[in-house]
Amino acid sequence: MSLFGLPWDLLLIACLLAVFIPWRGVARVRALLARPQLTPADRLSMYASTIAAQWFLGGITAWRCVLHGWNWPELGLAFDRPARVFVLAAALAAGLAALQLMGIRQMARMPAENAGFLQELSRKLMPQSAMEIPVFFALVCTVSLCEEFLYRGFLYDLFFRVGAGSVFIAVFCSSALFAVGHLYQGRRGIISTFLLGLIFAAVRAWTGSLVPGFSGHFAVDLIAGLVAPRALRAAAPPTAG
Repeated sequence: MSLFGLPWDLLLIACLLAVFIPWRGVARVRALLARPQLTPADRLSMYASTIAAQWFLGGITAWRCVLHGWNWPELGLAFDRPARVFVLAAALAAGLAALQLMGIRQMARMPAENAGFLQELSRKLMPQSAMEIPVFFALVCTVSLCEEFLYRGFLYDLFFRVGAGSVFIAVFCSSALFAVGHLYQGRRGIISTFLLGLIFAAVRAWTGSLVPGFSGHFAVDLIAGLVAPRALRAAAPPTAG
């Protein structure tokens, strides 16, 4: 059974990424943010369960793709020009890290009513203590690797095939689903994630490799988790004693 010439199981995975993952993310984050306070154990549990889920979905997707004859270069796992790929990866990570730092400083200066949701998301879900940082680091590595494979590897190639070899369709549609997957971040988060997805997908199309996207993705998420909570605490008005 197939549709658009694609096996049903790969289409099912695409539907999970388009529908179930965004719905589950929104429901989970809303439930967490509804709590008056999150403990380190709550955050560590969330980090660990996300790591397990992402590796499971990434592993299943890789297995089914290989089973249907999709090779590694088609999935963005190619290293034909390693020097260019790694130089671009370093430049992309440095550029996005600088932009992320600027964005965090800007958010920290915003009044709470203008950036309340993003600030609350950062304060509650990002690591707040030293013991949380190693697990959060493992989470960032996992998310960067697995999401790049799922969105810029698997979905990019799927839309490339559905679009009869159209790079535009592959870049745009994979980026759109990447943004939808981050629905829990709200409107501003969806827009910024879509723009990031366009950058990562365009670089993947140019180089044929997921390495630059992984590098940039890792830099953005790591800085968001380690810098944003501290910047928000420093910018918070002192409480009355």
